[in-house]
Amino acid sequence: MSSASTQRRAARILLVEDNPADVELTREGFGEIMLVHDLYVARDGSEAIAFLCREGKFADAPRPDLILLDLNLPGREGHDVLTEIKSDVSLRRVPVIVLSSSRSERDISRAYEAHANAYMTKPTDFDGVVKTLQAIADYWFGVVRLPSV
Repeated sequence: MSSASTQRRAARILLVEDNPADVELTREGFGEIMLVHDLYVARDGSEAIAFLCREGKFADAPRPDLILLDLNLPGREGHDVLTEIKSDVSLRRVPVIVLSSSRSERDISRAYEAHANAYMTKPTDFDGVVKTLQAIADYWFGVVRLPSV
């Protein structure tokens, strides 16, 4: 049986987040849990798509195993990024977890209509971040079988 702590290679996670404080909180949170991982950060929607499509400075970017996507991004908003990911044959199988501060029923419905794999509300404190990231790690890298890249 595979668990988050006994993976063969580091889990590759793309965090799409424009708020530097949330990026740092996520980095610190991942540092607290038992998951061997590589965390990549895209600071807006356009950078996320460039990373995923391996364009420009991201020509050698790895295909992530999981994407954590904020909705409220400058420029290309999270809903548009999600739609683009799930419309692309080469990207659609990468699980996308929307991780947003929005509790709006409209945002939640739109995310699932665009084929988000999960919608989670961002925790407001560090303990909540750690618990959320541990739950993500346990489920997506311990229980679920992800396709090979």
